[in-house]
Amino acid sequence: MFLDNRQVAMDSVLEALADSIDYFQDNIERLRPSLRDALKPHYTARLKQMRKLQELARAHLKMLPRDADVERDDFLWLWSRLKSFVGNDSQVLINELLEQERVLMQALSTLFTHPLPDPIEPVVDECMQGCRKLIRELYALQKRKARR
Repeated sequence: MFLDNRQVAMDSVLEALADSIDYFQDNIERLRPSLRDALKPHYTARLKQMRKLQELARAHLKMLPRDADVERDDFLWLWSRLKSFVGNDSQVLINELLEQERVLMQALSTLFTHPLPDPIEPVVDECMQGCRKLIRELYALQKRKARR
């Protein structure tokens, strides 16, 4: 089955949401407890938003769930670990998380260029607001870390 442009845009958002959650969960043990505590509520909310968006996409856009790209996840995790050997582990993780947010913001922006069913738009809006909050939090953590 081929996807139309709106479905492709939604698929990109769902993939970016899943990637960001997976990356955080895969690297949670590398974060200092204070960073983990600051970021965990954002990712808990994101997981709920992603599940809601998946349900709505299935109901309103006739989209089926897809499996994650495991090989890509493994590569990103390995690349991040290698960068940590030459840099501050927490700083590397914050930068990687910021990159995940940039990808998600781009996917959300693209999705907003398509007409969305009424039940979907508020959830996508909520994802966008959550993304902005997380970006602000990551920059604040990065700034605090740089001052030390």
